[in-house]
Order: sequence, then C-alpha cells, then structure tokens
Amino acid sequence: MDPIALALMIFGIMLALMVVRVPIAVAMFIAGTTGYMLQAGWLPYANFLKTQTYSRFSSYDLSVIPLFLLMGQFATHGGLSRALFSFTNSLLSRVRGGMAMAAVIACAAFGAVCGSSVATAATVGSVALPEMTRHGYSGRLTTATLAAGGTLGIMIPPSVILVIYAILTEQNIAKLFAAAMIPGLIAMVGYLIAIGIYVRLVPGHAPEQGQAAERVNTRDAILGLGPIAVIFLLVFGGIYGGIFTPTEGAAVGAISTLLLAFFRGEMTRHKLALSFYQAAESSAMIFLIFIGADLMNSALALTQVPGQLAQAVGNSGLPPLAIVAAVLAFYVVLGFVMDELSMILLTIPIVFPMIMGLDLWGLPESEKAIWLGVLILMVVGIGLISPPVGLNVYIVNGLARNVPITESYRGIVPFLISDVLRTILLLFVPSLSLFLVRLMD
Repeated sequence: MDPIALALMIFGIMLALMVVRVPIAVAMFIAGTTGYMLQAGWLPYANFLKTQTYSRFSSYDLSVIPLFLLMGQFATHGGLSRALFSFTNSLLSRVRGGMAMAAVIACAAFGAVCGSSVATAATVGSVALPEMTRHGYSGRLTTATLAAGGTLGIMIPPSVILVIYAILTEQNIAKLFAAAMIPGLIAMVGYLIAIGIYVRLVPGHAPEQGQAAERVNTRDAILGLGPIAVIFLLVFGGIYGGIFTPTEGAAVGAISTLLLAFFRGEMTRHKLALSFYQAAESSAMIFLIFIGADLMNSALALTQVPGQLAQAVGNSGLPPLAIVAAVLAFYVVLGFVMDELSMILLTIPIVFPMIMGLDLWGLPESEKAIWLGVLILMVVGIGLISPPVGLNVYIVNGLARNVPITESYRGIVPFLISDVLRTILLLFVPSLSLFLVRLMD
C-alpha cells in the first residue's frame, strides 16, 4: 500500500472509532495496531508493545503526573476553591463585572495548585456559578467566564500538559513551568479586560457597579487564602531554588495540600478515598493514551510520512513564522474534535522535529523548544472553549442546566478574541515566554 494512503488509513480508523464514541486511547491503540501489523507483522508488533510499555512506564519523570493530579484532587475536595473565590470577590465586588473577574482570578489561583483545566472549571464553577446567578449575572456571561477561566488551570503551572510535553521532547520541566508563568498571567489579564469591555458594550449581562455582591471580610478571606499561597511558594520556590526536583516538588505539594485540607476540616475519610481514586483513574487514562499514542506514532513512523512531511515543509520556501502559524491553526482545528492531552501525544512526535529545523528569531534549539511548548499550550487552551466541542463549555454548561449551550458559545467569543491576540503576541515576542527561563541560566 502507498505510504501516504496507509497513513491516511491509520488516521481514518482512529477518527471513525472516535465518531462512534470509542475512548481515544482505545481508538489510537486499534489504529496503531492495524497500521503496525500491516507493515511489520505480528512478531515485531508484539516485541514493540512489550519493550515500549516497559520503557514508557518505568520512566521516573512520569511519576510527576499522578502526584500533581493527586495534589489537584486534594485541593478540589479540600474546599480551597471556596476560599479563593471569597478572597477575590472581596476585592472586586464593587467593580462592574467584578464577580466575573473574581471567578477568573480564582481559576488562575486554583490552577496553580491543580494543573487541570476541567477540574478548575468544574470546581470553581460549582462555587461561583450559584453566586453569580444569584447576583444577576446572565447565564451567557457566567458560563463563558467559568469555561474560559478554567483554561488557566493548564496555562499556569503546574500543568500536566507541559509535563507531558517536557517528557516527549526531553525538555526541562522546571524551565517549561517558568516559561508559562508570564503567558499565563497575560492570559488572566486578557480575560479580565475582555470581561470589563463586554459588560460595558453589551448591557444587561452584569449588575451595575456596586450591586455585584455583599462585601466579604477581607481579613478573614486573606487568612483563608494564606495557606494556599504558602503551598505555591513552597512547591515552586523549592523547585526553582534547587532544593528538590519537580517530582519531589509535586510530592511536597500533594502532602501540603492534604494537610491544609485536614486543617480546614474539609477532608473526610470518604473525600480522601475519593481523591486517591480519581487521581488514579485520571493517571490510568493518561498512561493508556500514552501507549495508544506511542503505538500510533510508531505505525506512522514506519510509513516514513512524518519525515517526508518535515522535509517538504523545510523545502517549501515558506517563511518560518508562517509555518509555525499554520501549525498553531492546525492545533485549533484539531481541538474541535480532540482533547488537549490526545492532541499533544499524537502530534508532538511529528510537529516537534519539523519546527526544530526552522530558523525562528535566531533562537538556540533549547529556547526554541520551550517557546514552542508555550505556544502549543496556548492554542490547546483555545480548543477547550471552541465550538463544536469545547470540553470546558460542556462541563460548565452542565452545571447551569437552565442555560442553552448556544448562549454559552455566544458568551465565549470575547475570550476567544483575547486568546487569539495573546497567541499572536507570544508568537512575535518570544522574550515574554523566555524571560524567566533566561534568568534561571
């Protein structure tokens, strides 16, 4: 069979299985198995599966994923989102659209101890949505704000997506976390500006200034927020101070978050067991996707199509930035039908070597790899709130059952505009992503 036809067949099998709701890990596994066996036969396939599975799961770096997921579960079941929203709302309750802005800041802060977009949207949404509805915010603005704010869960470290990118591309996890700090803060500020403009240009979706919420005791809110800030400083201060590795930092963060949850009286025996169960469930899902993606990428590599694609791109004569922009646009389109984790695992082995061969702003290879990781992280976040799927939109809309999903998608437009502008800024100003990384060298 022609290599290109075979590669298209592998992708076609995967997409067909996804359409009939086969889990993405299983869809990639079946597609990869079919392609691999057609090219190499049963014995090479069985040998690859044996050695690759052991090689992948015996990696020490991979242990950081379940630890950060466990830290996020402890934060979720420990009531930390309530303290964060209370604090931010106490500061912004008198500003027009202030409660929506408070929800975005709470999402950013919660993402700093969670690392998951869906968990951030669902957890902060369960706290903020009833309050915003009670104080007169429209369903459109409420659901769109919480869905977009949830994407900050993967943009602000720790980010599971960045960890996986680091493992796949053999980059330094701590440097990738540092590179995402400023872009993550830019994302948060962009969302705040989008809310401020929206509530003034489109009246009726937020209360007038001074009517948003009763003022919360700021001193009590700060006391509730303080331990969370300490955990963040402990984990990332320790990592960047060279006291411990990212994996050790994740373990310290998980234990600290658990102790805080117990101290607050929020962690029961049932919640503790549920935290371990859900972290294990998420970890198993991620690891299965790893194996499925490894198998599918190996099947595609046997066709030699990825190498031919990289060579064709290099010889195309197109400006390097135009190629990067096209790749980013491809990720946005891919996000319409796939989740962020599957996209990263499936495409990075193909996209990464192709981009590394380009001359981009004269950056050395190590900085280019980190900059690309942040750019991909930004556009993957766009896929989480873009129709027709927009996983975060579905999650938050499910919490607000009386809001039509079309309203949520209409409300998401200002945030998508902010996302596009931010991505363009980071594309043309790499120093925004690399500033903190260069300070570490």
